Formats: sequence, structure tokens, C-alpha cells
Amino acid sequence: MTLPLELAQAQLKASGKLFLEVFAHGTLSVEIYQPIGKDLQQPHDRDEVYVIISGTGNFLCGDEIKPFAPGDLLFVPAGVEHRFLDFSEDFMTWVIFYGPVGGESEMFGR
Repeated sequence: MTLPLELAQAQLKASGKLFLEVFAHGTLSVEIYQPIGKDLQQPHDRDEVYVIISGTGNFLCGDEIKPFAPGDLLFVPAGVEHRFLDFSEDFMTWVIFYGPVGGESEMFGR
């Protein structure tokens, strides 16, 4: 299966939403996300990974704030507060959710 970035971007734009699931398989869910102005997301109940497509800014994860740029990979454990801050207008990211509710650390006792 191949999903060209341009197709995912077009689907997101046509949806009129800030995010859109573009692929799912088992516990894996892949979304494309492009917040406008402010990121209002809340903690999620599964582990997730972001892969930055475009734009720059800062990322709050728990108590840490780190800069991000295109190509960066960001991991967020289930239930942890996180959001993108001070991001550029062209910011867009892949969002990859996976594993059980509660995160894999719950499943494997880590």
C-alpha cells in the first residue's frame, strides 16, 4: 500500500477538517493533521508518533518543550499532555496511533 503525501493533503483539504484518518490496519491508525493558529488537542488514550511533514515550531510533551522541524519524529506515550506551540503557518504532520488503550507501557509493565 502506498499513500502519496499529495493525495493525503488533498483529502484533508476536501474534508474541511484539521485532521483526517487516511489509513488503518489493526491497532494502527494514520492521520494527517494541520492545525490552524492553535493546537487544541487533548491527551490521547493510545501511544502516538508524529512525523513532521512541513513547518517549524515548538512541541510540548509533558513538562518539556522542544523545537521541531520537517522530518522530525516525536513520540508521545498514552495519556501525556502534549501540543504544538508557536508553529508556522505551513505546519503539517503525520499522526500515527498504535497499540492498546493505555499504551504499550501498560501492556508490558514498563
